[in-house]
Amino acid sequence: MEIETLTIEELKKGYRYDAHADSYICNTCQMAYEVGKIYQIEEDLFEAARAIKHHIETAHSTYVRDLLYGKSKYNMLTDNQKELLSMMYSDSSDKDIARTLTIAPSTVRHHRFMFREKAKQAKLYLAIYELVDEKRLAADKAIVPVHENATMVDDRYIITEEERMNILHAEFERMSPLKLKRFPGKEKRKLVILTKIAQQLEHGKNYSEKELNQVLSEIFDDYVMIRRYLIEYGFMDRTDDGKAYWLK
Repeated sequence: MEIETLTIEELKKGYRYDAHADSYICNTCQMAYEVGKIYQIEEDLFEAARAIKHHIETAHSTYVRDLLYGKSKYNMLTDNQKELLSMMYSDSSDKDIARTLTIAPSTVRHHRFMFREKAKQAKLYLAIYELVDEKRLAADKAIVPVHENATMVDDRYIITEEERMNILHAEFERMSPLKLKRFPGKEKRKLVILTKIAQQLEHGKNYSEKELNQVLSEIFDDYVMIRRYLIEYGFMDRTDDGKAYWLK
């Protein structure tokens, strides 16, 4: 059972639903019950959702204790805390717990209070972390805006922020000062690279061919090719005689 891949609810129930297999799967033994099938257990018939619950109750009746005493690296409870929680789960009274552990009932009550406080802390932490993580995932999956003067807009312009960053790291030797390792053949990669190169140029400025070549040659040896693609993909325009270039 890989705790890091399970939700809190899946950990509590002892099983999870696998959409790919369309089955309920036991966290402990990986027993699977396929949705749509009927399972005969002794003299009773169960559909998958009921069958997995019956399986947990019968085959893994010590599931909570197994969680408490499992060897997961994420289990940071002390031995005393594990025993206290185990007895609390079994509905032992504070007096019975105190008697078994040879401690005062007031100490048991104090531990109950501290467990509740830790749970509140964990709840707040999870809420904050999930908000931060969801925003990061949303940013990674966000589609990079198409530049205003793009030509032949099609599927190659569907690029996520995560894809953009991966391409930049793969194709550029360094980001400051910008230095391109190679110019790829794939269209998406071309667009990401050309967008980054265009950002090195000033809006509103007219470049002579010599000035533009100087800027581009510091980024990539084949500056003539880069210059041609900047025009072709709509990042730049030029006069008919090629004496002046500018960002569109």
